[in-house]
Amino acid sequence: MADTLPTRHRSPLRALLETLPRGDGGKVAIYVALSLGSALAGSVAALLLVPLVQPAHDLSLPRFLLPARDGDAPAVLFAVAIACFALLRWQASRRGARLTARYGMVLRRRVQARLVDAPLPALADATSAEIANVLTHNTEVAVQGFSALQQLLVAGTTAAVNLAFAFWVSPPLMLAVPLFAAAGLLAARAFGHEQTEVARAYVAGMTRLFWHSEDLPRRLRHVRSFGREGAEKASYGDVAAGLAHGYARQFELIASGRLVLELVSAAGIAGLFLLARRWHGIDGASLVAVCLLLGRLLPYVATTRQSFQQLRAAVPALDLWQRYMALPAASVLAAAETPSLAVTIIIDRVLVRPPMRGIEVAGLTLVPGELTLVCGDSGIGKTSVVDVLAGMAPPETFSAHTVDGPLDVAAYRLLVRKGAYVSQGVRLWQHSVRECLAWAAPEADDATLRRALADVGLDRRLDDTATGLDTALADASSRLSGGELQRLLLAQVILRQPRLAVLDEATSALDAASELNVLAALKRRLPDTILLVVSHRPGVAALAEQSVAIDAEQAVVRRHVTPVTA
Repeated sequence: MADTLPTRHRSPLRALLETLPRGDGGKVAIYVALSLGSALAGSVAALLLVPLVQPAHDLSLPRFLLPARDGDAPAVLFAVAIACFALLRWQASRRGARLTARYGMVLRRRVQARLVDAPLPALADATSAEIANVLTHNTEVAVQGFSALQQLLVAGTTAAVNLAFAFWVSPPLMLAVPLFAAAGLLAARAFGHEQTEVARAYVAGMTRLFWHSEDLPRRLRHVRSFGREGAEKASYGDVAAGLAHGYARQFELIASGRLVLELVSAAGIAGLFLLARRWHGIDGASLVAVCLLLGRLLPYVATTRQSFQQLRAAVPALDLWQRYMALPAASVLAAAETPSLAVTIIIDRVLVRPPMRGIEVAGLTLVPGELTLVCGDSGIGKTSVVDVLAGMAPPETFSAHTVDGPLDVAAYRLLVRKGAYVSQGVRLWQHSVRECLAWAAPEADDATLRRALADVGLDRRLDDTATGLDTALADASSRLSGGELQRLLLAQVILRQPRLAVLDEATSALDAASELNVLAALKRRLPDTILLVVSHRPGVAALAEQSVAIDAEQAVVRRHVTPVTA
């Protein structure tokens, strides 16, 4: 997957509408209706203010808007209108906040669900930094765009209502409005292309910043050992400088556009006064009413420009989101279809790609309770082979059978669908040991959890702590080592009781003797499980009934003599 954003250009409104959660159209309509009601109440309040400040002048309006000037009726109606305006605006703000919060939640859930369901080959070119950005900061940029769209809806609704009332009060005074509206629209669209490009660079810069922040402790060990602290700081500084430039340029463009809009607004107000002075028949009350109505729009002048900028900035973020939403979904097998008995599977022939040359495995027998060692040089394609054998990636060609008959890929996946796959670089995201084990076996009691920990040699480590199963994984006072975390993951495998377990360098942090002891314990506790172990250590062969040695030409399958038990 490319590390740069797509260059296609879409309108911000279309980009947001394409990602609007289904069923939210009605909620948006209610929000617009509340905003419209608020604008109407505010405009009526502005008109009701005229007889209070200009008691000697009358407006040519219906009597229900202009009560008799004597008594308290004008003040009472003005207070009622202001109260309605405040209440409707409050309700609109509440609904808008809920819509925005829901929008962000749905974006995150949808893209995370698509990533979880995507086939592994579709993610081969995706960087973890870009994925982290899509799930975190990138969504915030999109949410800001959605919030900006709401602000523009409010501003547009208020402007339309106020201009309509102003035209109703004094059509002559509004003759100049189309000209100034056109000038304001041009000002709002000024620098639009540059804003979009700045936003694209900002999203790409955030992805690079995530990449610089990945697995920082290990990165620092590497950097310091080479004495390259200065280069690391400079590299990070370049990314940070680029983000700072983009951030500053965004606000410079906002300020420039705001200046133009404010100048246009000032010219418009001045034009109204000049027109009122030169056009006979325009009374002072009408001029005051129109100025009050148009004056209500001045606060939106500053925010409208910023809203347009945020809306444009959301387009690159939504493009990145859409790119991951376009990932295909892996086929999922129904749990009810899983066979109930473990069976021996004979892989007659399977061709795996990548690598481009392909790896062919033939004559591989997968027997429950047996351990198969997969070995070969780094980068030779071992992970590609075990991905296919685990049913997580499609093979180029596939032929297999059991004693009951031939197997196609779908039938094979059914046999091995209850699996467990542990890689060397898996990072635990649970808070405590208990949460980590319960994730693999939600119904297991404490005795079962402790037994699994004893099998992998982690029980004594937790017995030495006051918190036991509730030991936190990341706290400085109780942090588990790399080897202990691997043992914890292997305890998950025992609790899972899978049909097929893949351990891809999952014991690399253990010493050779501990590795053999733990693997022997897994064989004892998992008599119905096919064990596939990827390892560079030749000693693992002592426990294996079978090995698959992969080189540049082929994969050689060899059955062993009776393995050593531990």
